[in-house]
Amino acid sequence: MKNPSSTPNMADACWRAAIYCLYPRIILLSFIPLFICIGIMAALGWFFWTDAVTTLTQAMSQWTWLAGMFEMFSQWGLSNATQWLAGFVLLLVTVPLAVVVSLLLVALFMTPTVINLVAKKRFPTLVVSEQTPWWTSLAWSISASALAVIAFLISLPLWWIPLFGMLIGPLIWGWLTYRVMAFDALSGHATHQERKALLKTYRIPLLTMGVVCGFLGAAPSMIWAFSAMTFVFAPFMLAVSLWLYTLVFAFASLWFTHYLLAALQVLREQPLTTQAQYVLTE
Repeated sequence: MKNPSSTPNMADACWRAAIYCLYPRIILLSFIPLFICIGIMAALGWFFWTDAVTTLTQAMSQWTWLAGMFEMFSQWGLSNATQWLAGFVLLLVTVPLAVVVSLLLVALFMTPTVINLVAKKRFPTLVVSEQTPWWTSLAWSISASALAVIAFLISLPLWWIPLFGMLIGPLIWGWLTYRVMAFDALSGHATHQERKALLKTYRIPLLTMGVVCGFLGAAPSMIWAFSAMTFVFAPFMLAVSLWLYTLVFAFASLWFTHYLLAALQVLREQPLTTQAQYVLTE
């Protein structure tokens, strides 16, 4: 069975999402996940950062392959080099976790409002056929996030290779964005069969959109590479990164919603027999 003759347009959905990002309601709403994420990270840093650095420092000091380097640092008067390195390693782990938390918070607190806003303004006649329970969306998001974290941990050694380090992160976060945002964009209107058919039919463009958002989300990480002083101002730089991540994920939520609600409308505009056959074949 062939796809519907009319298909949604990624570029059209993209510029619409960019315009919607300027809405005061969207801007104000983006501060909710931002402040929650900053609060979570601040609490974890306040209660666990010092102990985590101490524990990792003690572990690293017993690694024989690092002992020579630490001894050389001590001779140069850099006795705290072990602690600095431990802090840097913790940051490498903290930032990706902050990305996942930021994405989940945007999906939880922003996406439902985004869907209602887009549906009301652009698709007022689109019927809500089946509303997915919030716990189903949450379970889907958590499972996808767990897979992304596992992929990050497995690929961590490759991040030290410049080319791989520039590609692996955006690909992982892009895949995660695609999985979470695509599911949530249809959770408020599409039936299970419609959602399954659309996610399969438009898998490539949806994954492309996710990877684009992944590369946009990689931009905040670049601020850590500007100078060594970014490590000194790590709390402030982490807050700035979280703000940028929130903006990227807010845009991604709007982009996927515009694209998939348009796809759902196209599907429902087909004759009932064609629509049924199309859904069943997918």
